[in-house]
Amino acid sequence: MRTTKDIIRFASIAALLLAGSCAAPMNDGTGYVTDPAANHPIMVEPNYHTIKLPFSPTDAGLMPEDAAHFSMFVEEYLNSGNGAISITAPSGMNANAAIGYFGERLASLGVPRDRILVGTKPQEGGDSRVEIGYVGYTAHVEGCEHGNDWSKDWSDTSDNQPTASFGCSVQKNMAAMVADPRDLVQPRTMDASDATRRATVMGHYEKGEVTQADKHTADKSVEQSGASSSVQ
Repeated sequence: MRTTKDIIRFASIAALLLAGSCAAPMNDGTGYVTDPAANHPIMVEPNYHTIKLPFSPTDAGLMPEDAAHFSMFVEEYLNSGNGAISITAPSGMNANAAIGYFGERLASLGVPRDRILVGTKPQEGGDSRVEIGYVGYTAHVEGCEHGNDWSKDWSDTSDNQPTASFGCSVQKNMAAMVADPRDLVQPRTMDASDATRRATVMGHYEKGEVTQADKHTADKSVEQSGASSSVQ
């Protein structure tokens, strides 16, 4: 015979399991999980970006329009590229001149020299252009098959389940706005700590002084906008 304590204990366990099932993603038996990240996952894929430019040593390298396209391409690489950037020139008497020219242009635009790869290739079909390329990553939501499915009757919510399109737009927006898609794959490494600041704080601590920044109002403009911090 079960006592009152046993009944209360079983009721408590049942309530706990029910609460857990409501908080976790659920599978309705058809394979559909009520988790937007699972239903509409963000896919991160590498893409090879290239630009081909004519080069002429006698014309001092590039024409103005080509030089503008080259600068924009390098800026995109610096913002979202991964790894090295390559220079591939058609083999021939101008190969070394082309490689040297584009290598110096890349360095002048901020590309570290140790990230510049160079090489040559046989000229094909009369194409004498120099190819610049790098690998970048893009994020997208594959399909979002149920993104336009509004067939569910919102007045019928007895199953307490979201619609098939739930979370699709959020996932798509995240994929479109993320600055570096690689951050969705793995976090970036942390920068080195500020050794100078650490030594200053430890010095204050050892002397029994205040280690935090001293907040104060410097002038009227600061008083209107907020407090500034005087770091010691």
